[in-house]
Amino acid sequence: MKALIIDGYVDEPACLGVPPYFSPYARYIAGALRERGLSENDIHYLTIDTLRENPPGAGELIGKADLLVIIAGMTVPGKYLRASPITPGEIETIFRAASGVKVIGGPIRLGFSSEGGRAAKGTESGISLGEAVLAKMDVEAFIYDLFEGGAGGNGYSGSNGSFPAKLKAPESIDHRFRTTAEIGRWGSKGAFLIRQHPDYPYCMCELETYRGCGRQIHCSFCTEPFYGASDYRPVEDVVSEVSALYSHGARYFRIGRQPDLFSYHGTDAGGPVPKPVPEVLERLYRGIRNSAPELSVLHMDNANPITLAAYPEESEQILKTIIKYHTPGDVAAFGMETADPVVIAANSLKATSEEVFEAIKLVNRLGAVRGANGLPEILPGINFVHGLMGETKKTFQLNYDFLQQVFDSGLLLRRINIRQVMAFPGTPMYGRDEATRKHKKLFLDYKEQVRKNIDLPMLRRVVPEGTVLRDVMCEVHDRGVTFGRQLGSYPLLVGVPALLPLRKFTDITVTGHGMRSITGIPYPLHINTASPALIREIPGIGRKAADSIAAGIPYIDREDFLRRVNEGEKVISFIEI
Repeated sequence: MKALIIDGYVDEPACLGVPPYFSPYARYIAGALRERGLSENDIHYLTIDTLRENPPGAGELIGKADLLVIIAGMTVPGKYLRASPITPGEIETIFRAASGVKVIGGPIRLGFSSEGGRAAKGTESGISLGEAVLAKMDVEAFIYDLFEGGAGGNGYSGSNGSFPAKLKAPESIDHRFRTTAEIGRWGSKGAFLIRQHPDYPYCMCELETYRGCGRQIHCSFCTEPFYGASDYRPVEDVVSEVSALYSHGARYFRIGRQPDLFSYHGTDAGGPVPKPVPEVLERLYRGIRNSAPELSVLHMDNANPITLAAYPEESEQILKTIIKYHTPGDVAAFGMETADPVVIAANSLKATSEEVFEAIKLVNRLGAVRGANGLPEILPGINFVHGLMGETKKTFQLNYDFLQQVFDSGLLLRRINIRQVMAFPGTPMYGRDEATRKHKKLFLDYKEQVRKNIDLPMLRRVVPEGTVLRDVMCEVHDRGVTFGRQLGSYPLLVGVPALLPLRKFTDITVTGHGMRSITGIPYPLHINTASPALIREIPGIGRKAADSIAAGIPYIDREDFLRRVNEGEKVISFIEI
């Protein structure tokens, strides 16, 4: 039996799977297939971007696969440097070309939408599935249950370790959620799939600690409650999965699949959110480091600011643990959503602006020190959502005033995410997102002001001119410019005015700032072979001095350079001769 997994990419409030990020979905499915007896050679993986390139054999693989699974679903909007999520038309085309059993799953079960639009649920999204089946709950559980008979958690076993796999009729399968015990097995068994990822070995493995939300009343727009109450994975299972991924060459990890890492295995103390248990996070991070001793990146994603505000002592212990074991450039993404108390109340949101401010201060106090890769150890990121119930023109001013307060206080934010709400069926927001359209122009004007007046000066503060960023991966060429990023959580986009080799790491000197990106030059700059465009970017000198340096090429050595260049002392630390 041959199985083909096509990754159409996912982007959820608490899971990212757009390259270079590799979500757990495909790995869990592969693990379930392995447990059902398929060999690694029988399980194939393609991303939608790879499929668009029409590699040799791809069409035949689709046509001959006994089981074809598409993973898809974007429940939060995003902009991506070199990846593009699957489209409804592509889903239909792939399914028409397939002859085996066809399944689609992932967050697409909640709907299919784009920024500023409402999402239709399931097959109501306008996608013609034909004979394909939509997994209405967990696609990995659906795939596991497709197989007849078997030995449960021990999988199938014969004299040669294989079996004649047989599939049930898809319409006969009961849709269900998988258990933490199942993904504890499947996550490790499916780790081999990373070797088929087109970015291997330079892909970020998204790690799940738990999903779901334990709050009694949920944020009006969030899809995370559809997964049920918080369902914590055992620390040992997460560590075992990391160990398995590491054994297959994974070196980049992000603990990103959870709504609030600080609440992992939290306890009910009668407060607004679970009380953090620092000892659990210590075991998690220490276990990951012991299992992947030579990892290159260990970052996190989501953190609930009210957890840090309500339990500052426990949160401080957790932050110290994170800084002890992680790699620099980390981001704790805060789902603030709004600074407007009216909107907070109308949408059952989590934290007041005062509580978010306290959480920002706490992260800055411990995490703002610059790390070995050129970035601060860990900084907060802020998410704003517009178009929520109760929003007025005053909301935009309150949000802007909050950001101005943060900036004027000398605090650092790694990034500010501003988006319009995506309203999905089953959420209180669905059908009540009139403000999305009502305030569209105001939203765009406000967003532009934030970018110019907050983002730009904040970025200059986070990475001042002359900062050296280590290990920037060059990813895209565009009109004579190479764009790259450090592998990590919310990496900075770097533009270099030269065509550098792609899929190669280089160190970069920061030379300029945009609203959400920076300009840089290779560090050190090989002055005798550098183009005039790169020389003009050297920090601390003007155009005239740069042109003079270019005219003096070649230089014999450091002493020759300093003797012949009037402003040589300003730039000698950035160049190599």
